[in-house]
Amino acid sequence: MLLTITILLFLSLIIYLLLVPMVLVVDTSNDQYYVQMKGVARADVIKDDKEIFIIKLKLFFLKFYIHPLKAKKEKKSEIRKAGKVDKKIKKLSFRTVVKIMRSFKVQKFYMNIDTGDCITNSKLYPVFAFLNYQFGGFHINYKGQNALVLAVENRPIRIIKSFFNI
Repeated sequence: MLLTITILLFLSLIIYLLLVPMVLVVDTSNDQYYVQMKGVARADVIKDDKEIFIIKLKLFFLKFYIHPLKAKKEKKSEIRKAGKVDKKIKKLSFRTVVKIMRSFKVQKFYMNIDTGDCITNSKLYPVFAFLNYQFGGFHINYKGQNALVLAVENRPIRIIKSFFNI
């Protein structure tokens, strides 16, 4: 009985992790940059004065701060074997990469740019008008404002399905 309950809980956890949405958010207007697996984990990139940025990782109810650019103390030199290790790396085909890219769903998109040159802005205006007709969210301004809001969502099961011909 206990074994059955344990197996069912384990299978339900695996199914939950395959179906839970993962969200990538880049918002330059509000300085929000994070990757989130809803209900499980979230990794925020935070600006810092001493370092360029810090990664704040929330895993369930635990918080960790990762300093990726912090200088590490050098350890005593370790002797490594001179022999090469042959690792076979399987390369992804272009078709598979396209399938993976198509599995992502754009939730929000807004781009407002000013190149700083009025001639370039006026050349980009018809391109952005065409893109707004097709997709939407592209804007040109002459005020010196630049902003990007991008929210992309995917599920692990969709990524796995893109590797197979389903």
